[in-house]
Amino acid sequence: MNFTPEIRSLYKPVQPTIRQSADNVIYTEFLPDIKLQPFLYCYWQLKTTQELSEQFNYRVVADGCIDIYFELNNPQENYVMGFCKKFTEFPLDNTFNYVGLRFLPTMFPQLFRINAMELSNRYEYLQLVVPHLSNFISNSFHEKQNQEEIKVLLDNYFLGLIKKIELDNDNRLYNAIDIILKNFGVLDVEKDLNTGISQRQLRRIFEFYVGDTAKTFSKVIRFQNILRAKPSKQSLRQNKLFFDAGYYDQSHFIKEFKNFYGVTPSKAFGR
Repeated sequence: MNFTPEIRSLYKPVQPTIRQSADNVIYTEFLPDIKLQPFLYCYWQLKTTQELSEQFNYRVVADGCIDIYFELNNPQENYVMGFCKKFTEFPLDNTFNYVGLRFLPTMFPQLFRINAMELSNRYEYLQLVVPHLSNFISNSFHEKQNQEEIKVLLDNYFLGLIKKIELDNDNRLYNAIDIILKNFGVLDVEKDLNTGISQRQLRRIFEFYVGDTAKTFSKVIRFQNILRAKPSKQSLRQNKLFFDAGYYDQSHFIKEFKNFYGVTPSKAFGR
């Protein structure tokens, strides 16, 4: 391994919906080993603190990342979820304890030589995609483990993995991603991503490493930056936000936001 593109300093994906979803459900993120942080944004855990009175619907917003996740009580059921260009809802049982790994954009294909486009907008059994990682999860985890024990196991696996691989240092790809992130997703893809290759080539490398086109990725980054800004209802009412984020009119902004989040901006940011 001789190359680690610096995506992390420019991009911090958020998953805000859990905080407003239900009592007795906890979502936490915890960091991997520092050597893994150029690849993995975080490990995460979503669990109930006591049995819920009804089924729980977990909504995942579009974040440009690929995740692996498994139920700690049944680690043989492990999955990978690809890049999604809209929100996804998972109906969960009354009790659950999920553990996940969130890869920064491009890093899952870099580590496992998997075409990200083949996983886009869906989830798949990890066994069918990366069998050795699926087997490791199945054989290493159980419901009694705490976050520190989970972290140590995952860290050790991935620290061993990154010693063996050579990343594809495609400057055309990473220069384009750098431009998108530094512009918060607000740009004209055809004009501003002049990285020395044709639009067709750019599309091909984005689909392989990210899971969709540069244009779709830019829209997700723009949406994520709005989430991080946490606008007030007042700023939404005064129509400042969608202009600043590069939308031409409010209806376009609301439609795109709802596609990525699952609810309107005023509902998402309700105080």
